[in-house]
Amino acid sequence: MTAHDAPVVTAVAEAAEIGPAPLTAAAVPESATAPAPSTIGATAAPTGEATTTTAPAAPSSTATAAVARGATERAAVSATTADTLLPPITIPLLSPPATPPAPPVPASSASAGGMAPYLGLGTWVDAYDWSILYSKGKPTVGRAHVNAMVAAGVQTLYLQASKHDAPTDVLEPELLQSIIDTAHGKGIRVVVWYLPTLVDTGADLRRIRAVAGLRNIDGIAIDIEARNIADVAERNRRLVDLSGAVRRELPGRTIGAIVLPPAVLEVVNRNFWPNFPYRGIAPFYDVWMTMGYWTNRTAASGYRNAYRYTKENVDRLRNNLGLPNAPVHPIGGIGNRTSAADIEGFKRAVTAVHGIGGSIYDWQTTAAPLWDHLRPMRLR
Repeated sequence: MTAHDAPVVTAVAEAAEIGPAPLTAAAVPESATAPAPSTIGATAAPTGEATTTTAPAAPSSTATAAVARGATERAAVSATTADTLLPPITIPLLSPPATPPAPPVPASSASAGGMAPYLGLGTWVDAYDWSILYSKGKPTVGRAHVNAMVAAGVQTLYLQASKHDAPTDVLEPELLQSIIDTAHGKGIRVVVWYLPTLVDTGADLRRIRAVAGLRNIDGIAIDIEARNIADVAERNRRLVDLSGAVRRELPGRTIGAIVLPPAVLEVVNRNFWPNFPYRGIAPFYDVWMTMGYWTNRTAASGYRNAYRYTKENVDRLRNNLGLPNAPVHPIGGIGNRTSAADIEGFKRAVTAVHGIGGSIYDWQTTAAPLWDHLRPMRLR
């Protein structure tokens, strides 16, 4: 998810090596023709939402409930390896409900502790912001920014720990570890993430194993958006195999899946990644993070509405996974093209889907005034 990687999540979810915010972000064209796998371009600055509504406080007990329900459902889904998509659901333009629905009562909350890193308010930092190599010697985020994150209300830092073309499995380990330790020392949880290309799944697994071994990290997430493998069936096979291998390598660890927005794959551009293997990877991940960058969408599509886009992506994701209560932590953005009205719509959507947390991509692009609107998402 990088603005450089694909928003990489901004555009990330819509490009070859993309990540949560721009990762390097290039938006997926709203047409039937799939874009080139790794070329992502910035979209024009979006307009704000027409209306603004005060968002309710971020869910608290809801998060624990969602975690328990999701764990129960994953156990059931793990019995099947079918990777066929459910028929796409048809969702009309959504308006916020007068009263958010009450979450179902969880059967158990035993797994709630493992979800802690994904709860509440997060922020994202990619390698192009903190790494000396990828920033070309001019990093814009480092240890000195941690105090500002604390003041902004950030509870979890999602930090890109390596790249497929990095010179070592853990990118600039000493500098990276110093950022992790500083954040940890200030009470901010750290989830490291990696974007596998699936070209060499052995190398992808080795790097994932390496970053998972970093000191003082609280979780690990896999950014699933690379389309370097042109053959879709082979790409899907490698993704399922790698996901299973990661789960076997990291038993007992809470693993996040950073996924492309289903509305893009099912409505905006069905050729972008056809037959995405939701059911095939469902048993291997614990929390799902949709790269729902509404700033990559046009007003004409109806998806420039932060509330609609966020909620519909989660609804479609859960439908495709066959997990109606899958724990979700939606990602919105991109920060420098997002308005306060967008944030209010985003918060309403996270509450409506009983998200366990939420974040905007990314730290570097999110203006200071927006944190006043994001801070209520903190999970106390």
